[in-house]
Amino acid sequence: MSRSLPAALLVLFLGLWLAASYGVRYGLMEDGQWVGLCTAPAAYWQCEVRSLLGLGIHHQVMAWGGLGLALLAQVVAGRSGWWLAVVALVFAVPALVLYTASIAVFALVLAGLRLVRDVGATRSL
Repeated sequence: MSRSLPAALLVLFLGLWLAASYGVRYGLMEDGQWVGLCTAPAAYWQCEVRSLLGLGIHHQVMAWGGLGLALLAQVVAGRSGWWLAVVALVFAVPALVLYTASIAVFALVLAGLRLVRDVGATRSL
């Protein structure tokens, strides 16, 4: 397997994840039809998802989770740290799109820096 294939797959996955995050934002969170449909409690499962996602956004769960994982990825050596950075990006990308950009941008940058850091440099630590 070439060295660039995992990086290309990661970029493709993150692009699709970003598109899905925007789909959730504009299709579920900001769409006016859900305001009227979600007045009855437990009428639709989408209303429950919207409510729980709203609470998660309010308490900045995804952003702080991404930042914590990105910070942890900085100190964990080898492939484990690399995978922690990938998981941090999975949390940071939707947090960036879903109204918590102030914290999520730090998680995104830290996770990105961990991904591009030379694996050989971490072995000397």
